This record gives sequence, C-alpha cells and structure tokens, in this order.
Amino acid sequence: MKLTDALQTDPETQNAVPWWRGAAIYQIYPRSFCDSNGDGIGDLPGITSRLEHVARLGVDAIWVSPFFTSPMRDFGYDVADYCGVDPIFGTLEDFDAMVARAHELGLKVTIDQVYAHTSDLHAWFQESRQDRTNAKADWYVWADPKPDGSPPSNWQSVFGGPAWTWDARRRKYYLHNFLSSQPQVNAHNPEVQEALLGVMRFWLDRGVDGFRLDALNFLMHDPTIRDNPPAPDDGRRKTRPFDFQLKIYNQSHPDIIGFIQRVRALCDEYGAVFTVAEVGGDLAETEMKAFTAGEQHLNSAYGFDFLYADKLTPKFVEQAVAKWPDEPGIGWPSWAFENHDAPRAISRWCEPEHREAFGRLKAMLFASLRGNIIVYQGEELGLTQVDIPFEQLQDPEAIANWPLTLSRDGARTPMPWMVQSGEGGFTVGVPWLPVGEDNLGRAVDRQEADADSLLNLTTALLRMRREHPALRLGTFEVLHADECLLAIRRVSGQQSIAGLFNLSSVPVASPQGLVRDGKQLASVNGANGEQLPPFGALLIEERI
Repeated sequence: MKLTDALQTDPETQNAVPWWRGAAIYQIYPRSFCDSNGDGIGDLPGITSRLEHVARLGVDAIWVSPFFTSPMRDFGYDVADYCGVDPIFGTLEDFDAMVARAHELGLKVTIDQVYAHTSDLHAWFQESRQDRTNAKADWYVWADPKPDGSPPSNWQSVFGGPAWTWDARRRKYYLHNFLSSQPQVNAHNPEVQEALLGVMRFWLDRGVDGFRLDALNFLMHDPTIRDNPPAPDDGRRKTRPFDFQLKIYNQSHPDIIGFIQRVRALCDEYGAVFTVAEVGGDLAETEMKAFTAGEQHLNSAYGFDFLYADKLTPKFVEQAVAKWPDEPGIGWPSWAFENHDAPRAISRWCEPEHREAFGRLKAMLFASLRGNIIVYQGEELGLTQVDIPFEQLQDPEAIANWPLTLSRDGARTPMPWMVQSGEGGFTVGVPWLPVGEDNLGRAVDRQEADADSLLNLTTALLRMRREHPALRLGTFEVLHADECLLAIRRVSGQQSIAGLFNLSSVPVASPQGLVRDGKQLASVNGANGEQLPPFGALLIEERI
C-alpha cells in the first residue's frame, strides 16, 4: 500500500453541496455490531461504545438497520411499533445517547424506515383485522376470495408461497409480499400516509439526519388486484414461485411518486435530511430514476447491481455506472458492494487465495465511484461469508427455501473486535450467530496494529475520498474497459484524478497515453506507472 499526503478540500466547494452528496455511509446491523449486556445480541449501547471506530474510518454518516419494537420474525423488518425501541436493543434514551455521541464525533445518523408492511402484531393491524367496519379497516390490503374460495390473485411472496393469507374474522384475505406475519399496508389510504409521515417526524424530532426507505417499490399495489403475467424464460434457475412472475401489479404503482413528494417536503422542513430508497426487482433502474428525479423527490437510490453480482469485471462496472450519467434531472446514485441481505463480496468475487490482494483492490475501486458509497460493517476488515449450518440458521427465507437459497445469516455474523477475546469481543455471552474462525483472525485490534492492513488502507482511502473533490463530487468517465483493465477519470473543477484497476489475477501493462502524467496518490499490490500486477490499482492526480 502506498498513499501520498491528502489534498485539503476547498472550503467553498465543501459548503456548496449538501453533506450527503458523495458521502461514505457506514451500515450498522445492530444485532451483530456490539453486545453491551452479554445476551449475545448487539444493541444500541454497544453501537455507542464503538462509534469511535466508525469515526476513525473517515465516513460521513452511519445507517442503522431496524432496532424498532418487533417480534423479530424477520429480524426487525417486521415492525410492531414504529416509534419504539425493542428491549433487546435498549431504550429510546439509549437511542438518543447514540445520536448525541455520533454527532459529537461528526457523524450524521440515518435509520431504516419500513413502510411497505408492518408486523401482524402492530396495533394498526390488530385493529384492522377485527372486522370490516373498524377505524383502521382500510389501513391494510384486504380482498375478497374468488368464488371458489381461492386467493384474490396469483401474486406470490418473496419468501415463498402465495402472497395472500386468509383471516376468518374478516372473511377476507390480506396481502403480504414477504412473510405472512408482515401484512401489507394500504398506502393508497391518505390516513395511512399521514401516519407514516408522523413516524418520520417523530424520528426527525429526535435528531435523525436521514432515512433509508426499505423496499420502497412495494409500498403500493394495483387496487384492481389483477394477476401478474408469467415471467419469460431467461435461462436462470427459478427457486421460488415469486421468480415465475413479472411483478407488475403487486408492487410499483405510479402513485408511490406522490407519497415520495410528501416525504421530501417533510424532510426539507428539517434542512439537509438525506433520503435514499432501496429498490430491487425487474424495473429497478426505471423506478430508482423516477424516485430521485429533480428536486421534489428522494435524494438518492440504490439497487442490487453489485450486491448480487457473481463477478466484478471492468465491463460490469462500466455498465453499472453508465446507468447514472451526470446529466440534469438524473438522480444521485448510492452504491453498496455488501449489505445484510447479500453475500460478502470478498467471498463472491475472488478465490480464497486472492482475498488479501483483491480486498485492497476492491477498497480502492469502491472509494473511486461517483455517488454515495455504503460500507457494510466488517467490510473494512475484509470479512468473509460464514457457512452457517442448517441447525444454526436464523434467516426465515433461507430456512423456507433450504438448500437452494443462500442464507443471509452468513453476512450477518458478529463483528470481531478483539482477536484474543472470547467471541471476538462482540459479547461475553453466546452470540446469536457464530463469529466465524476466519473472521476472528481479521479482528479490529489486530488490523489496527498492522500498518499494511485492509482496515488502515480503507481508512486512508475514505479520508482521501473526502478530501479530494474529484473523488467525492467529480464527473466519472470510463476511459477503457476490457477483460482485465478498468481505467477511469474523475474531474471536479481544476482537479483530475485517473484510476487504473487490474481486476484479474494476471499482470497487465499500464496503458501508455491513456492517462496524463501527474502525482501518484495511491497504489495497491505493487501497481506503478509501467505495470499493474494481479489486482493492482493506481490513482493518479493528473496535470491539467
């Protein structure tokens, strides 16, 4: 690893844009970050105790995955009280303390909002299911059976099986796009929209700086409840009934845009609040752009381009970034290589013998992308996917579709803090998932003491990104992309930075004449101006 001294950001440039533009955001999965009370499950006080590690990385904000009151059938994405903290994570006072400490350290705080569905234990649903005339009867999606008693449509749930469950009290079916214990809210209802905006205001009043809106394209359905058409054969193996349909009518209704405008208007009342949508599915690119177009919609969106990619190739990177050109009216992208729903990238994208070198390359490429970058906890350590045996699985999707669905648990394993401590310093109890022997050796304390560690490289790269306008805010141009070599250029004002990335396990010659002469900012795996060794990468500040 080789990095030069960082260039200080031009204060005028820094003040001209909102804090979130070009930001690096650190995702924290609360169950697995740090356990403060020994019950084997991470919690809010645990997060607070480890925020200095996050601040030292040089990121701008944290994103905290759900910590709300929940029966945990989908580990917090089944919310039973939007304005409460589940006791396993702590209290509202613990949340306030976490926000205060983050702000002391210069970190913004963003949190998940899960609006498309609630838990079936939420008070709204408990009232809604009692009869057909109660005050919240229309707060969820209810539909009569077909004349033969079968479900209202052919819609299938993401986690397997029909997306409809019969409820004898109302003698109707209710919709659930995920687990049957996650009933779909009827966001077409103005009262529901007001209630959801009230939730958002509750957290804004507690000092939250932004929101990730989970599964936003599932927020509204087609009220006529038409059958989805079958999906054409694309050659890929289908493992769930959900995969056999084009998801046209159970999600992605155009009225979602109107609600997004209301979200933006509310957030604008509180100043520079960051909003990012999670959008997946067949129409993800179209929907992400619609959700973020102009100045009345969300600030950003991210999909699954990198999260489920089997390989990282120059052509793939070129195609992904080309979807978000720097043009008027086009939204601002956010990127994630890893998260709590996707296998660890270091395990997906390279052979075990190449992980150390590839991890350094991946970190440099990630820090060079145009848009926001979302670093998943442990990614800075090079954590790998842990193989969780069936008897230890917690993930309901993996259990339901075993063995054909890769468990999300393998990417949700506890954060290793101390290599010499039991369970990696994550807990003094029994962790809810195993830490993983390979990951224990990558603990924070071991890497902090190693000047050449991935942790220290990631820290240097993130700080360099923050301090160089071209990397944080600049245009993005692909100069060359073939089977092995990716060459890019980032430009902001009078600064131009070129990047050369060898994404292969064989050496390639540095291209001559493609990049202008200049100062070398960073180099990994022995890369220089003449040759890029296997997984070698180089950043150069060009002379203009």
